[in-house]
Amino acid sequence: MQSAQAEASTGDVGAEREGDRRLVIGPHVLASRLIVGTGKYADNLTMVRAIEASGADMVTVAVRRVDLDRSHEEGVLHHLDPDRWQLLPNTAGCYSAEDAVRYARLGRAAGLSDMVKLEVIGDERTLLPDVSATLEATRVLVQEGFRVLAYTNEDVVMALRLEDAGCAAVMPLASPIGSGLGLVNPYYIREIKRRLAVPVIVDAGVGTASDACETMEQGVDGILMNTALAEARDPVRMARAMRAAVDAGRDAFLAGRMPRREWAVPSSPTEGMLD
Repeated sequence: MQSAQAEASTGDVGAEREGDRRLVIGPHVLASRLIVGTGKYADNLTMVRAIEASGADMVTVAVRRVDLDRSHEEGVLHHLDPDRWQLLPNTAGCYSAEDAVRYARLGRAAGLSDMVKLEVIGDERTLLPDVSATLEATRVLVQEGFRVLAYTNEDVVMALRLEDAGCAAVMPLASPIGSGLGLVNPYYIREIKRRLAVPVIVDAGVGTASDACETMEQGVDGILMNTALAEARDPVRMARAMRAAVDAGRDAFLAGRMPRREWAVPSSPTEGMLD
């Protein structure tokens, strides 16, 4: 963190800001640390306008739920220009390693990306991940040349195992999918970031801009979100707020917060006071 702060305090400020916003996953360089989803929007036009407002460079689509034929006007992919946004296929809705691997292969065969957001759900009520199945699918997909971004819980041990298995990024949850509860365990998120060399991208649970800012303040490399935008009263305005919050949280992390104290300290000089 000290070296990052030192880098942020020297050189051209504009170039530094642009560099701070970049998210690097293997050979892929994204212009934004915010990745957004495409589900739950009232209509495709609102979805596109929200994605534009978010400033996101990468957009994730559920292979299981989208029509991979771009010629269908009602399909999501028809509205997402691959020259404008990097598409990240995901395995949302899969409950076994076998299904997740199958859908990852379908996404790559459709020409979406060599990357995949791997999601294997283990419990219908909480939508928490099946981490053993996630690890099993990761090993298969890495062996087949995929760059795997694995959704997992905020478990440091499992995050390390996913990294050892060859993940290009690890994606711990802030709180359950679609809950909007925000960051429940900041300590474990910080510890995962401290221990892993690959990018750590928080996925799920961010509900509003203050959640996004707090999450980025833990030092993570990025955030992926969907429901917080799609279910906002004004998705486009919320997307704009999230964009600013992610940048603000990254800046605050690099700047370094003041120490917390349990006593007051005057903010004005105490010398030269009148007797």
